[in-house]
Amino acid sequence: MTVSATPAIELAGLTRTYGERLALDGVSLALPAGATLALLGPNGAGKSTLLRVLATLLRPHAGRVRVLGRDLPRDGWAVRGRIGLLAHDPLLYRDLTARENLRFHAQLHRVAPGRVDALLDAVGMAPRADEPVRTLSRGMVQRVAVCRAVLHDPELLLLDEPGSHLDPAAAALVEPLIGRASGRTRVVVRHDPAGALAEADLVLGLRGGRVVLTAAGGRLDPAALAALYE
Repeated sequence: MTVSATPAIELAGLTRTYGERLALDGVSLALPAGATLALLGPNGAGKSTLLRVLATLLRPHAGRVRVLGRDLPRDGWAVRGRIGLLAHDPLLYRDLTARENLRFHAQLHRVAPGRVDALLDAVGMAPRADEPVRTLSRGMVQRVAVCRAVLHDPELLLLDEPGSHLDPAAAALVEPLIGRASGRTRVVVRHDPAGALAEADLVLGLRGGRVVLTAAGGRLDPAALAALYE
């Protein structure tokens, strides 16, 4: 993996509300291209909201958001095709097969059909690729969702609990696509602090929408980590 000095993500005072509730409160950071940011914090801390703002799915209400050199939300159209999102919702059509889902997304991104087959094979889903998504186990659906997220070879990956529902064997299959070895800039939400620290270049701890700690990967003080979840 090569980390560039050029920021892939720049946030300055990012604020987002839901009604009267502050979901993000003045979040600021700079993430170099090629680096991995791990987002930690208790439920409701604002982690998923931050991912959705970066994915251009939510508009910031205040502050500056710059992703892959473009300002959001003004230039959202210019970066959507350069971002891969793996959210809690797999963003797949349940009545279509895995292959049909990926071919639909391939057409949207003008990706050659051969990449669909290659990805399904890479994650071990080729034997079940022609079955409706609704008939697949949650772990299988997650593997197909990983394929969808990387189908168009995005520069930036936004990953919300990417290991969810995956057994160790399945996790090993998707790791080359969405792990550090992929070489992509990544923002990863994890509820496993130890795992997050192991794979991150930068750690951001959110609580109540505010940044309460930042640290280089692997260097987080245990007492500060424990306080984050109190």
